[in-house]
Amino acid sequence: MPAKPLRIAWVGPGPGEDGGASGLLTDLLGGLARRGHRIDCFLPGRERPLPPRIEGTDNLTFVWGTSSWQWDRWYSRTKISAFASGMASRVLASLQLRRVIARRHRDEPYDLIYQYSTIENLAVPSRLARTLPVVIHPGTHVAGELRSLLAERRLSWQSQSRYMFSVVAAIMLVRALVQKMMIRRANLLICISSVFRDHITRDYGFPAEDTIVVANPVRLERFTAAPKALGQPPVILVLGRIAVRKGIEDVVAVAEELLSRDVEVRIRIVGGPSLASDYTKLLEHLPSENAEYAGPVDASEVPGELARSDVLLAPSKYEPFALTVAEALAEGVPVVATSEVGAIENVDRSVAAEVPPGDVPAMATAIAAMLDRVRREPEELRSKARAEAERLFAPDMICEQISRALERLVGRPVEDAAVLQSR
Repeated sequence: MPAKPLRIAWVGPGPGEDGGASGLLTDLLGGLARRGHRIDCFLPGRERPLPPRIEGTDNLTFVWGTSSWQWDRWYSRTKISAFASGMASRVLASLQLRRVIARRHRDEPYDLIYQYSTIENLAVPSRLARTLPVVIHPGTHVAGELRSLLAERRLSWQSQSRYMFSVVAAIMLVRALVQKMMIRRANLLICISSVFRDHITRDYGFPAEDTIVVANPVRLERFTAAPKALGQPPVILVLGRIAVRKGIEDVVAVAEELLSRDVEVRIRIVGGPSLASDYTKLLEHLPSENAEYAGPVDASEVPGELARSDVLLAPSKYEPFALTVAEALAEGVPVVATSEVGAIENVDRSVAAEVPPGDVPAMATAIAAMLDRVRREPEELRSKARAEAERLFAPDMICEQISRALERLVGRPVEDAAVLQSR
């Protein structure tokens, strides 16, 4: 139990059972609840079944919103309309939650507000944000997304219309400006990697001394890390969004590079586009001799995909964390990733090779070297990868770090609102 159990107003998306962002949220809520904290979760979507792992937890309360956004309606039949209407629906539902949060605070005061996933969540009442400690725990920041989008505009134009690109860029610009303003109300910023912290403090001018770095948790029991023979040919898995900043063009180039070097592998690309960005057209140039695009899979299928692979490649140009990297290690699969991938921080380099973003020859060389290591020491490498996941991403450890940070924060006086606004 913590030194001081806290009463927390939590705002953000809803929890889920399988992996991905929703499953990660379930791990965080469950872990903090087990430490005695009382958490009211304010979620913009309509009520839906809770994951069995947290259903019925006494000190977790869920307050659902009014958003009834659905796919394949008049407002969501195209990517651009779905992107814009989904965002608008969340904004409206969040605004309606403000009154509920304020009323519950009057009835029984909260110790802090915990804003998860997005920086500009409008559910937080402005008056409470000035009088209570505010914790923001984002998964990404729009300024970084926009910078990547603009840098890769020619790639985007190969895959989608310039009209779509312009609308997305305009929406991102507005969101980035709003985020830069609203992040000032945070008394504590929880960053999922130091790479992410460096980007967000630079882009938004947020003081680094008011940040902590805490990795994302991984539900380790979803992965077995069972012994297995090296594939014939070995499978190099690329798992994630087929979209901007993910290095999709480099995956195609790596496949061609490995083919030219006569390195026997099969590159398997799994994932789908986002509403805002679709790079699947780039995969038409994959060499069929050693590469395939399998399309998207459900989060429940990720453990199986990892179990059938030998190395995970994460070639992102910007990646605050990359949960798939942590999950690969939990399955005993070594990783080749760029220095911009936050999840490889502090991971032993025997199971997580680091390469510069965009350096295709270095990626090909690192893949070949990692495969040689797997051939020589298969059991040792899988055990080491699993041990690193347990050391760095165990949910109870992650939640304990967050819990201690919240207790320290509540023990500090809240800064004067004028000081916050002057940042």
